Formats: sequence, structure tokens, C-alpha cells
Amino acid sequence: MDAVDASSHGVPLARLIDLGSRSAIVTGGAMGIGLGIARRLSEAGANVLIADINEQAAEQAAAELEALRPGTAIAAQVDVADGASVERMIATAVGAFGAVDILVNNAGIYPMLTLADLDADTFRHVLEVNLLGLFLCTRAGAAQMVLQGRGGRIVNVTSIDALHPSSVGLSHYDASKHGAWGFTKNVALELAKEGIVVNAVAPGGIITPGTGVSDRETLDAFAAMIPMGRMGEPDDIGRTVLFLASDLASYMTGTQIVVDGGRLLA
Repeated sequence: MDAVDASSHGVPLARLIDLGSRSAIVTGGAMGIGLGIARRLSEAGANVLIADINEQAAEQAAAELEALRPGTAIAAQVDVADGASVERMIATAVGAFGAVDILVNNAGIYPMLTLADLDADTFRHVLEVNLLGLFLCTRAGAAQMVLQGRGGRIVNVTSIDALHPSSVGLSHYDASKHGAWGFTKNVALELAKEGIVVNAVAPGGIITPGTGVSDRETLDAFAAMIPMGRMGEPDDIGRTVLFLASDLASYMTGTQIVVDGGRLLA
């Protein structure tokens, strides 16, 4: 994962985007944005561990990638809010692929509840998954990368809600995502000396199994506020994560890329 220096401007594009020698973990990778990310990393040549609390869905997703590139994808049931579970995830990836070069922290939850209906247990659970889980995975993943001694890439999936609220009923989610963005910047500062770059992707409205349960009227109203006139797709985020995971982004750390069709402009 050595960075491309200023003298290597002639490196072919195919090499810059080639992840063939690298191994990745995608949390929450069984469906939606996570699966979109896993597909692009796999296509670029990476070995991929799909980590998800839903073991059956993770195995199905890994089987999809395996069908295209045998021997390059595995699944693991992981609770990102549990430190022991996260440590097992790292050990599983190292056991299967020999290393962890890319960590994508995508797992997250977003129950829609107004402040009046939000209880302390739900608030705490959202922070445990979205923020504590981010910390536990980053700490364990970074420790493995430091041990390997060749740097690495960490990409955190935040949200446009890390910058501006998108909807009433997400105060707990917004608190977790503001925290995720602050955490990303500070950890990027700390890990730069180890050759580990840490960046974030902030999705806007993306059509996933989670948003698919929303009523049509709500989705249409949100889409109407997007200047590009459509909701995003998981692959829109997958492409951006691929960029940050590759040597195309060799001189970037502590950055958050907004992928929202212009929603924040409105």
C-alpha cells in the first residue's frame, strides 16, 4: 500500500486502481451500500471479507462474489459494537487472506424516531453501532495494519447528516454521524505517520433495502429536493470508496467526500 510519490506521475491508470494484492473488510457488507462497495472492491481485484450481523445475508453476498472470482470472498457474522466480535473479524480476514489492507466501516442503523418518541436505550444503541462500532473496528484494523508495516486504507461511511440534518426523526443518527466525521479527522492525523490514510464518504439519499421500506410519497419528496433529480444507488458509493481505497487517492487523508446528487446545495 505504498503511496505513489510525486515522481511516479507516469504510473498507468490500470495499476493505480488495481487492488489485486490487497485484502479488504466491508462491515455491513451484506446488502445495500455495503454490498455495492464490496462488489467494486472485488472487481478491482481485492480479496473481500463481508462482515455483517446477518450471517445468512453475508454468506449470500460472499457467494455472489465467489461466483465471479473463486477464492476471493468470505463472510463473517460480526457485531461491530462488540469488541471480541470485531477482533474475531480481523483474525478471520488475516487467516483467510494473510492481511488487512483496506477497512471500510459501513455498518450503521437509522431508526426514524422523533425526539418525543426516542428513548435512551434506542439512542444508546444507535451510538453503539454507528460510533462505538466505528471506533472498535478502526482500532483493531489499524493495529493489524501497523503490525503489517505497509500502511493501509480506512474508509468510513458517514452521511450528509454529518454536515447538515436531512430529516426530522434522525437526531440520534445525526449525533452519531457528526461523531464519526470528527473521529475520522483525528484518527487520520494520528495514523498518517504509519502510512495509513483515513477518509470518509458521506452519502445522501441512496435507494437500499432500508430506504425501500419508506413510503413512495416520502421517497418522492426527498428526491424532489435533489438537484440531480434522482436518488442515488449503492454503486454510486461503491465507486467513490474504490477511489479512496486505491492509489488514485494516494495523497488524501482526513477528507470527507459528499456523494448526494447536490442535495446539500439545496
